[in-house]
Amino acid sequence: MSTSTSEPAAYPRSAGVSVLRHRRLSLLLHRRSAAVVCALVLLLAGVMLLSACVGQTYIPPGEVWRVLRGQGGPYDLIVGELRVPRIVLGALVGAALGLSGALVQTVTRNPLASPDVIGVGHGAAAATVLALATGTVASPGALPAVAVTGGLVAAGLVYVLAWRHGMQPSRFVLTGVGIGVALSAVVQLYLTESELAEAEALKLWLTGSLNGRGWEQAEPLGWVLLLSLPALVWANRALRPLGLDPETAASLGVRVHRTQLGLTFLGVVLAAVATGAAGPIGFVALTGPQLARRITRTPQLPLVASGLTGAVIVVAADLVARTLLPPLEIPVGALTSLVGGPYLLWLLGRSGRR
Repeated sequence: MSTSTSEPAAYPRSAGVSVLRHRRLSLLLHRRSAAVVCALVLLLAGVMLLSACVGQTYIPPGEVWRVLRGQGGPYDLIVGELRVPRIVLGALVGAALGLSGALVQTVTRNPLASPDVIGVGHGAAAATVLALATGTVASPGALPAVAVTGGLVAAGLVYVLAWRHGMQPSRFVLTGVGIGVALSAVVQLYLTESELAEAEALKLWLTGSLNGRGWEQAEPLGWVLLLSLPALVWANRALRPLGLDPETAASLGVRVHRTQLGLTFLGVVLAAVATGAAGPIGFVALTGPQLARRITRTPQLPLVASGLTGAVIVVAADLVARTLLPPLEIPVGALTSLVGGPYLLWLLGRSGRR
């Protein structure tokens, strides 16, 4: 007995799922997730507008809109060259970290896992330190590429060492923690032996900061996210069966190991590029996906909502970091770590009770 293509009654109303069909294409739409994504887009736009208006100099929204439209005015320098590029970079960094965290946590099946845990940030920092110490990089503009390379190498090393006839989530996370500690020791050794000016500059980068950054860092990250869209569409489909146990996913026809490798590689690339652009901003990749899951109430981590949640967190944290103690500016990574630390303790306590 056939059903009409316009009839989405294959799923009960209580499931909160609608079926969208067009010819041979069909799409499962979680209605609450769709509503949350729309709300997060509006929230992100509001936070970005507020961040463009608020600072040591308050700028009315109308003037911000004039600058964005290219009409010119007395606030071209503050809005067009200082605030807007920084805000856009923060949104892109947060989105990349949120997406990366959702991918890594799904692969490891561990809410405590994130690119920070598996050594991406430590690898980026160690590569930057080695490049500065050996004089390999003469131009500061090449440091983001060095950081990306270091993050990828560290994550690859963790993956190889954790592989034992398949990837076991607990081994993967523990290996990442061990590699991260070792790389962190390399960074600390350099800080103790380097000149004061070099050490201060590196410390600022290690805390994660959007200060002094703009289109030069945002453009490469934006291109990476744009080119990653086809892979993210595939990842969004692969996350659903992979959220089940490996045996069930394999029975559904999923090549578990290849899918895990592909998702991990995509997550590490996104995290490494974000780290290269703004430094290691902690806990965004950890908290963003979990907050998105609690808001959407989905069985698996929602990929789009995770990216938007990460963007909102970074833009809002940067706004607070700029305006909390004027004229001093707190690095955004320090602020996210300050808030994310108690959240991590809460997650650990909850896992212990379970």
